[in-house]
Amino acid sequence: MSDDPLSLPIFLRLSGHPVLVAGAGRIAARRLERLLGAGARVTVIAPEATAAIRALAEAQRLDWQAREARTDDVAGYRLLFATTDDPAVNAALADAARAAGVWVQRADAAGESDFLVPATVTRDTLQVAISSDGRAPTLTRILGARLESWLPRAYGDLAALAGEFREAVRTRLPRAHRGPFWTRVLDGPIAETVLAGRTDQARVELARAIDAAAAGEATPATGEVYLVGAGPGDPDLLTFRALRLMQRADVVLHDSLIQPALLDLVNREAERIHVGKRAARHTLAQERINELMVRLARDGHRVLRLKGGDPFVFGRGGEEIAELAAAGVPFQIVPGVTAANGCAAYAGIPLTHRDYAQSVVFVTGHLKAGALDLSWPELARAGQTVVFFMGLKSLPVICEALMTHGLAADWPAALVIDGTTAHQRLIAGTLDDLPARAAAETITGPTLLIVGEVVRLNATLGWFHPDGEPGA
Repeated sequence: MSDDPLSLPIFLRLSGHPVLVAGAGRIAARRLERLLGAGARVTVIAPEATAAIRALAEAQRLDWQAREARTDDVAGYRLLFATTDDPAVNAALADAARAAGVWVQRADAAGESDFLVPATVTRDTLQVAISSDGRAPTLTRILGARLESWLPRAYGDLAALAGEFREAVRTRLPRAHRGPFWTRVLDGPIAETVLAGRTDQARVELARAIDAAAAGEATPATGEVYLVGAGPGDPDLLTFRALRLMQRADVVLHDSLIQPALLDLVNREAERIHVGKRAARHTLAQERINELMVRLARDGHRVLRLKGGDPFVFGRGGEEIAELAAAGVPFQIVPGVTAANGCAAYAGIPLTHRDYAQSVVFVTGHLKAGALDLSWPELARAGQTVVFFMGLKSLPVICEALMTHGLAADWPAALVIDGTTAHQRLIAGTLDDLPARAAAETITGPTLLIVGEVVRLNATLGWFHPDGEPGA
């Protein structure tokens, strides 16, 4: 750890203030974008300029003087950005600026600058700045890019909404009550309503909350359910929205197929309840799960219902939200990468392909009373891919039925086991021999059956090899 003092992070209000930029290259162009966004009156002095800077000058958004910068140019400005290619010129301009009481930023020498320009992430009026005090600018840029992807754009709407009601809260609530009130708003259901894209509804709810707080009314506990698709297994396939809600939850109801690595990303303080159903092993009946979600939400909890794949693709998500809607419980739905898409992609098997399959069909392979009541003539067709979910136990029945209804015995088929995870395996074969191949293996993880000519493409397109060895 360095013993040198750190810079003081400050946000400057530059609207209407004069700023000088010496140089008109790539670095200057980056500075100009932010200076103009801050409303500064910018003068650029340089004999040549990039096309972008010329366009800004032609649009009269800045004053460009096509000549070399001189030391007597610096007086009268609030800030100087020295971005020329000549360190000696930058140093001379900096000395003259300091003598005139102007603060200096040198693009070629962070250590010789009076201030630094941090990496920033902007969401409307919300700005997040990152600095390494000039020691690791590339690291600040990398972290800025990551925050750019992690921070939902709706946080700008949330900041704007808070600003809209700031004066009302200041005038109507005692000082001691304002902080707790804003905490409830900005980390509660109203904020979540904004982040879900329902700003107008949030505005109404915030106005009501202010009225209630001003009247001294207790705020009732209000909860919500997040129905989130966790994808087929690889945590990298989570959506940003899914990850954000996973980290906000108070209680988590999760299925058996949720990988431990996914649960590790959930709020560590959240209560975890396993409600999984797998084959004939049911931890909780579906009706009990529905009742539990309603009860927890009514108790004021943020309930995460975490489901493998996508909640609306053989995930019974429709049944669960129907129960929530009937009970008047607020909920959000976050789609996930389906097992079909994820497993096929990681196995190198395109679900559609111009030469082999012009359509794809998703089917449940779950047996009912030992039989599958499916439209076999519609499934046993060339030119399409058929994906069977939960089809391991019924694999012999499926293969036999497809051959009976017209597909050849050598029609390609494959089982993807533990798809997208470090344990992924592929058993490829034909309708005739795949059941025997599968029976010869020990299979404990979730499986997906893919039937169609596209299965052949795995031999050349298979790219994901968790064990480091190419091949099935």
